[in-house]
Amino acid sequence: MLAMLNVLTRFFPVWIVLFVLVSYINPEPFKVLPKYVPYFLGSVMLFMGLTMQLDDFKLVFKQPKNVISGIVLRYLIMPFVGFAVAKALGLPPALAAGLILVGCCPSGVASNVMTFLSRGDTALSITVSSFNTVLAPFITPLMFLLLAGAMVPVNVEAMLVDIAKMVLLPVGLGIAINMFATEYINKIKPYLPGFSTLMLLLIIIAGTAVNASRLASVAGIAFLAVALHNGFGLLLGYLGARMVGMKLHQAKGITFEIGMENSALAMTLALAYLDPIAAIPGAIFSVWHNLTGSTLATYWGRKADQQEGNQVGTSV
Repeated sequence: MLAMLNVLTRFFPVWIVLFVLVSYINPEPFKVLPKYVPYFLGSVMLFMGLTMQLDDFKLVFKQPKNVISGIVLRYLIMPFVGFAVAKALGLPPALAAGLILVGCCPSGVASNVMTFLSRGDTALSITVSSFNTVLAPFITPLMFLLLAGAMVPVNVEAMLVDIAKMVLLPVGLGIAINMFATEYINKIKPYLPGFSTLMLLLIIIAGTAVNASRLASVAGIAFLAVALHNGFGLLLGYLGARMVGMKLHQAKGITFEIGMENSALAMTLALAYLDPIAAIPGAIFSVWHNLTGSTLATYWGRKADQQEGNQVGTSV
């Protein structure tokens, strides 16, 4: 089973494209999935919590400026970039709201992996991810109301409660279980990325199935919007981190924390509170940010290896 789960995780973008096509061409068998989406997301957050420890929050005492800067940049850049892109492209209200909602959600679960691959500050990335996730129930609904409240109705109280139930509660439960059953959790940790990938895939399939009849008419403009949102997020995340004085390896971590979103949360909230078409930006983002993130991480990682090799060669 572990080998199958590893294949699922390793080729995640490929499976997304394949199953999106299947659920687009024949959506009926998958239309039962949307009602289970909150449980799929809750499972992903539980698995995330099982990999976390209280130590993940302690770096704030060692690097308070960098951690706080990462959190502030995260919730400033992506929501407003999403709003600007939606306005610039003249997106329909539901699609614009979906894009903005992606930007208002916390960092994506893959940001820590990309930071590690890029030879960045993984500890900083994990800490900022942890705080962003904990703060999401309070910040995400308010930012979404501020930027999308004039486009679509926003129920802040209900959204706050749902994010707390789908994100904060399972993450907290996962951390607690990891604390008191560390040995057992260490045995199942190799399986968690694969199960998380499966849950994310089911969320994306659900979003595609309910939008199959309208997907063709908005796919082009939605893809352009997501590409711009993600691209400017990565760029401004890097520039913002460098402007506040972070070193390169720290800036790498913040770049991925800002440019990679918890698009599964955005899709879940869109399906629960908005026109289902608002879930499309999140579905596209799930594929796109993994492609751009892995490309940038590979480039930075190879560059770091070359520089390290040159330094060794010079010293010899």
